Amino acid sequence: MNHIVCVKWGNKYISKYANVLYNMVKRHTTVPFEFHCITDDPTGLDSHIKTILLPKNDPIIKTWWSKLWMFGGHFPLQGNILYFDLDVIIFKNIDELFTNNPNKFMIIRDFNRCRMKDWSVCNSSIMRWNAGTMNYLWDDFKQNAQNIMSSNHGDQDWITQRAKKDKNWWPDEWIRSYKWEMVGLKNTKIRKGKKFVFQNPPRITEQN
Repeated sequence: MNHIVCVKWGNKYISKYANVLYNMVKRHTTVPFEFHCITDDPTGLDSHIKTILLPKNDPIIKTWWSKLWMFGGHFPLQGNILYFDLDVIIFKNIDELFTNNPNKFMIIRDFNRCRMKDWSVCNSSIMRWNAGTMNYLWDDFKQNAQNIMSSNHGDQDWITQRAKKDKNWWPDEWIRSYKWEMVGLKNTKIRKGKKFVFQNPPRITEQN
């Protein structure tokens, strides 16, 4: 079974983001799948989205760290897991995300790659793995959560460190950063209010 999952924790993203993601996936894949939202609050989710409730009152399930909960042995799904962050935009067919490099843990090479050629840090906004194969990411995190959270900026830094022998990069050209690769680096000399201005308007090319 192919599963697509997202995580909605707290109030940074409303349910509409999960609903829009679900509809983008429907339009851009021919692969049969079930769509799941892992959340602490299912209010407002599309009726076609299956919900998986996060444990309540667990101090290590918060912000982006809550994504690691997917890797635990308690996770109720079996099969091929394809994860998307809620702010991902899908605008072309994603069938190959299910099949590329089968049975491997796939993840993005972080978008600082556009500035540093040999950049080897993970970006966890799109990942794929077989359920049960990456449980150590949660198990080890849970055993030493406070130290890991204090010594890593976020979940993707922990994944980079702990899964270095298992990680495999998606092709860089398949998944692009709107902020850094489609719009371009910010012009640090020009401001609009308190914010820096991007150098170029966003564009979609055959490489995006």
